[in-house]
Amino acid sequence: MTDFREDIAKVLLDIQAVFLRPSEPFTWASGIKSPIYCDNRLILGNVNARVYVETALSKMIQENYPDVEVIMGTSTAGIPHAAYVSDLLDLPMGYVRAKSKDHGRQNQIEGADPKGKKVVVIEDLISTAGSVLEVCDVLKEEGAIVLGIASIFTYNLQKGLDRLANASIINHSLSNFEALAKVALTNNYISEQEYKKVLKFRENPDDSSWLDI
Repeated sequence: MTDFREDIAKVLLDIQAVFLRPSEPFTWASGIKSPIYCDNRLILGNVNARVYVETALSKMIQENYPDVEVIMGTSTAGIPHAAYVSDLLDLPMGYVRAKSKDHGRQNQIEGADPKGKKVVVIEDLISTAGSVLEVCDVLKEEGAIVLGIASIFTYNLQKGLDRLANASIINHSLSNFEALAKVALTNNYISEQEYKKVLKFRENPDDSSWLDI
């Protein structure tokens, strides 16, 4: 299987879709102080990065989910990537809303009908995996055969890994936290001391002792 982890990490760092700022941490919505912030929407605004990422996603899907029949995006971040990938793979595409519309046909799933079809879900970023698993549940309830998830980046947080395992859902990511930290250090985005901080955070995001390293 092709290993995209470090190449994709370099792309994300170069276009600043991922920020590593151990000395001035970000605050996540949960209140956790974090040395990393990821905004993969920036991929869409950089043509070279976009082509590379979407091509890599397509190849990863072909290698890991060769029987896929429909590409489904998560709302909203996964939708554009699902559209690009479905075009490259010449497959039907749809997406799952966060909730059903309150008018018209009250659809929650838009685009391709996934019923009875082998589906791969496209997600841009996985942290605790809660939202993408909700999407998988909606698709299963509609009769889809969910082969798994294809994501651009994962924090590899234990909570997310546990949730995926408990749901028996496979996720394949182009890159992850560990690869990104390694590339950031090698390319002088962060210092050795900041690298230690980042790895300490990764061990347990709820433990703020990494700030004191």
